[in-house]
Amino acid sequence: MEKQIVHNLIILDESGSMESIKAQIISGFNETVQSIKGSQKKFPEQEHFISVVSFNDLDNKLLHFIDPVEKLNEIDAEKYQPNAATPLFDAIGFAVTKLHQVVKNQPNSNVLVTIMTDGEENASREYSGKQIKELIEKLKDEKWTFTYIGTDHDVDKIALNLSISNTLIFEKNESGIKDMFEKERKSRDMYYSKVRRNEDTKDNFFEE
Repeated sequence: MEKQIVHNLIILDESGSMESIKAQIISGFNETVQSIKGSQKKFPEQEHFISVVSFNDLDNKLLHFIDPVEKLNEIDAEKYQPNAATPLFDAIGFAVTKLHQVVKNQPNSNVLVTIMTDGEENASREYSGKQIKELIEKLKDEKWTFTYIGTDHDVDKIALNLSISNTLIFEKNESGIKDMFEKERKSRDMYYSKVRRNEDTKDNFFEE
């Protein structure tokens, strides 16, 4: 039986405003790493791959690109150093377009895109919000699921403007970040279950 391919793409804000929650983000991300690795064992009929991009207006850092989950590494204070501004649209455009170039030739693929940020777009030069919205709308018809996790800005409004319905708002403190990552991991597990059952995954990602 052909395995269901699942691409996990994480787009992580590394702008300067994330410095105040750097330790909590590193810890939560690393717990998510272990969760994704465990999911490969829990859903043996699926083949999971991981891509991770962290971003600020200095660079898009490609930490992983279509790597098998067993090669997924934890991050630390050396790899994750918040700095500079927030080119959110450019980061989404870069990461999603790069992955789509590969996935478009894999008809049995499902893609889960997780966008995590604490601020609004303020530094993109290559992509506009309109372009990102059109890109997301196109890919949602190709078994791509987009989630937007944020704080310190109007998360629902920004996500809606990008045609993303799956949103999660967190408080910018230790307990808020811990709760957010726990909720995300549970929702991710439910997503994998939906993929197993060939159910629609576009919406209701964070619904219990």
